[in-house]
Amino acid sequence: MTDMQCAVDAQAKLAECPRWDERTQTLYFVDIDSFILYAYNTKTKKLTSREFDEEIGCFSLVENGGFIAAFRSGVYTFEHINADLKPYWLATYDQRTTRFNDGRCDAKGRFLAGTMYSPKDAFKGALHQFSGGKENLIDQAAWTSNGLAFSPDNTIMYYSDTPNHVVYQFDYDLENGTASNKRVFIQFPHGNGRPDGAAVDSDGNYWSALYQGQRVVKISPQGEILEEYLVPATYPTMVAFGGPEMTTLFVSTCRGAQTDEELKQFPQAGGIFALETNVKGQIEPRFAG
Repeated sequence: MTDMQCAVDAQAKLAECPRWDERTQTLYFVDIDSFILYAYNTKTKKLTSREFDEEIGCFSLVENGGFIAAFRSGVYTFEHINADLKPYWLATYDQRTTRFNDGRCDAKGRFLAGTMYSPKDAFKGALHQFSGGKENLIDQAAWTSNGLAFSPDNTIMYYSDTPNHVVYQFDYDLENGTASNKRVFIQFPHGNGRPDGAAVDSDGNYWSALYQGQRVVKISPQGEILEEYLVPATYPTMVAFGGPEMTTLFVSTCRGAQTDEELKQFPQAGGIFALETNVKGQIEPRFAG
């Protein structure tokens, strides 16, 4: 049993990057494999969308309005959901094997986004940082970049490599935007779910969606699993806090990987699920430019 309820029955192939807009009470998310950005207004219960020409892996809201988003071909900004894309940084990697996946902004409004390397035969997934019209490489040692999140005091950065079942910690210098002292935060055993997207609550706990694990885990800052929550889908992909009090945990899920038998068991896979928690999340930083 689970206390999670389906908030948006999106039937998405690969729902990812749920992101709460506290100003408008809107939940945004993407369907990477369908090239779609969704906006769900929780007041009106209206779902709108915009389809692109390629995969949109992740995005952040911009302080003065609009979006910054990481696609297969690079990073773009757009002033509203249907506006023209403006190139910010064009990919220098091989787009046949690599695309952007997970990302978010730090507390200074820098946009960080990681790539995934599809062949998964070398650690070519990288974490990039974008600010002031420039790009910096933070790390390059993953198959699939995921799980990016920051501690409430902004001194710790988390970053997972999903296929290798590991979440890392870095020391993060917010003033300079630099990450150092990479170490293993938690290593999950194989065959029991892989750490995908994540969020950190106001108490500093790291909430990780376990892809193929049918659950979300709450992990203390010391790396101890405190609680587990079942998800009505085999493939949870990411979590985000939102709601009027910032106590609702939204969980995106994947439909495309479900077998026919799994779809019979979990017919709303590909949707966004919601769990009411007893802890507040952090308001998501916005891109400063």
